[in-house]
Amino acid sequence: MTLQHHILRTDVSGMPLEWITYQDAVRLYTLDQVVYTCGRGLYRIHGGYNARSGQRSVIEVNSIVATVGAMQATLKGNPAYVPPLNNATLFRRDDHLCLYCGESRRERELSRDHVKPISRGGADVWTNVVTACKRCNNLKGNRTPEQAGMQLLAVPFTPTHAEYVYLQGRRILADQMAFLRAHFPRQSPLRERLQPLVDETALELMPTGYSA
Repeated sequence: MTLQHHILRTDVSGMPLEWITYQDAVRLYTLDQVVYTCGRGLYRIHGGYNARSGQRSVIEVNSIVATVGAMQATLKGNPAYVPPLNNATLFRRDDHLCLYCGESRRERELSRDHVKPISRGGADVWTNVVTACKRCNNLKGNRTPEQAGMQLLAVPFTPTHAEYVYLQGRRILADQMAFLRAHFPRQSPLRERLQPLVDETALELMPTGYSA
């Protein structure tokens, strides 16, 4: 385990909010803002020594922490909430596949394609953009897929906030992945993709009751 792994932060109800560093997590522990934890013990952070007792402080940081004072949770839990659109999360939504030719590409070989071109009244929104390799994007040009004779391999969708948090993550641990997947909509295209990975973990995800 390295310090490169981020901690999944949630609100008290368990709504996923964001990824934070271990330094941010330690700050939340010391401010007594961690209500409960889930998943595995991720880091054991040693602090300074108590001048009177000589004992050194230790904080156990779990992979998932539920915190108080998260005012943005209400907004992000709203079904009408739309996460910001950017290429990195778009490419992850589509599993780095060109949705025209179906080939897997590296990020620098991918581009954002507007299913209905902006010049024809299309909008720059999740439901009108797909990942396309640069060749297919150039081939499609300023046309709809029907006009270009290019069939879409999947229907573009707007991720919920929980899905968006997953798409933002890097080096996601199995218990974090299982926790996030439990918050995906039942018909989420990401559910099927993650199922084999989630099935590999037998970790207990119930709160540990640990409080800073």
